[in-house]
Amino acid sequence: MATETLSWWTFLCAVSALNVIAWALSAALLERRRASTPPEAWALGRVQLLLSAGYVFGCAYRSVLPVFDVQRLCLVDSWFSSVLVGRSVATVAELCFAAQWAVLLRGASRAGGSSLGFAVSRLVLPLIAAAETCSWYSVLTTSNLGHVLEESIWGLSAALLATSLVVVGLRGEPRTRRLVGLCGVAGVAYVLYMFAVDVPMYWARWVADEAQGRRYLSLGQGLLDTSTRWTVSHRWDDWKTEVIWMSLYFSVAVWLSIGLVHTPVPLREGRPRQGPARLPLGRRPTPLGGG
Repeated sequence: MATETLSWWTFLCAVSALNVIAWALSAALLERRRASTPPEAWALGRVQLLLSAGYVFGCAYRSVLPVFDVQRLCLVDSWFSSVLVGRSVATVAELCFAAQWAVLLRGASRAGGSSLGFAVSRLVLPLIAAAETCSWYSVLTTSNLGHVLEESIWGLSAALLATSLVVVGLRGEPRTRRLVGLCGVAGVAYVLYMFAVDVPMYWARWVADEAQGRRYLSLGQGLLDTSTRWTVSHRWDDWKTEVIWMSLYFSVAVWLSIGLVHTPVPLREGRPRQGPARLPLGRRPTPLGGG
């Protein structure tokens, strides 16, 4: 194995081990705070913890068994390194991560009375589900056009989340404003990276494939191909284009996922734009001034 590839893989494995330990400590901390935490806030933290588990352990799996999907490349010669398995794990993990942000935004929007944030919180998962569909299309057919659409949807979703969090943060308490503001800044940085680096990269790959007259697989052919064919490569040249995004994705993004478990979001009853409470049948409203 090339020295650069081995060093990078060692880094991924070490970070994934630390991430699993951090998640376990996070779970213990949440349990320790149960008695002193309001029931609704603790329940929200528990939901975040379970969703974070899906992302943390999914990323750990993909760190130990890295896969370069379209090229069918892997570092470990095993069916568990096949694109079919790796992409399935990634799909579950990414939906869990998106759900974490939706839960955070929903809680913050309820507290801040933001109809925009509440609406976006309900839109996030459908958007990411669409992005995952585009990803599967690319993985199965080997056409990078699906990845262009996938990353664009992720960028759009992050832009909506960041905007909503900033709007909610401006209405919240000082502590909430700072935390939500930091999430908004992180979202802006992510959006810039997606549209300045990631989307153009996949677009360039698709244009190059088109120029070379590449023949793509059908969905059925792709399903068979992803489950039966994988090529072991330890060459640095084969992996170097994936190093930056994988390294950030399996480290910083996981830390955000764990951090969301303990992000304090004040909760209050009710939803934005609720209608007036309904009176029981047979009751009439008391006239103003009436006894």
